[in-house]
Amino acid sequence: MQVTPPVDGQSTANAARRAQIVESAIECIAELGYAKASFAQIAQRAGISSTRLISYHFAGKEDLIKAVLQEALRAAAAYMRPRLQAQTSPSATLAAYITSNLEFIQDHPAHIRAVVEIAAHARPETGPPMIGPADPASPIALLERMFRQGQEAGEFRAFDPHVMAVTLRAAIDTAVHEQAARPGLDLTAYAHELVTLFDLATRKDGHPGGTR
Repeated sequence: MQVTPPVDGQSTANAARRAQIVESAIECIAELGYAKASFAQIAQRAGISSTRLISYHFAGKEDLIKAVLQEALRAAAAYMRPRLQAQTSPSATLAAYITSNLEFIQDHPAHIRAVVEIAAHARPETGPPMIGPADPASPIALLERMFRQGQEAGEFRAFDPHVMAVTLRAAIDTAVHEQAARPGLDLTAYAHELVTLFDLATRKDGHPGGTR
């Protein structure tokens, strides 16, 4: 009996359409804000004829927003991970985190603005915000672990890792709004100032740090 191999063209087409919708959602949220990024706006930007095509791929707006977050965080991780893994000390890793983050903001402004909008305004039907410090994959949680590792290695002084993580994320996220308000903003210089600031804030007395 002859067996016909499965054809995966349909699944490939579905994956491509899904990715197109997610990318269009990122652009809409970044440009219009979370509240105004309706399925109709996203469908128009994606060049699809009906919002039913979005509903075919996503159970609802919450499902789509989760996919947007996953894609934005995936893109940022892929961009930053090689730079972080190349470092050999906590202070150098911290500096690489800041500089690569600002470089990602420079190269992918829509992704960052979309995440900031979602973090500020998106709420599931029940439960906490979609991005929260308790999420082990959240930037805050990742930074807390980075700061604790630096303290355990004896390179960072004693401080509250959560407070430092929240402060650093706020400083980086503010760069998104600064870039929107000041298109000529030099993010390289901005990153250099943040590296120096947080090196001084985290360095243990007597330790040379990673930026000197």
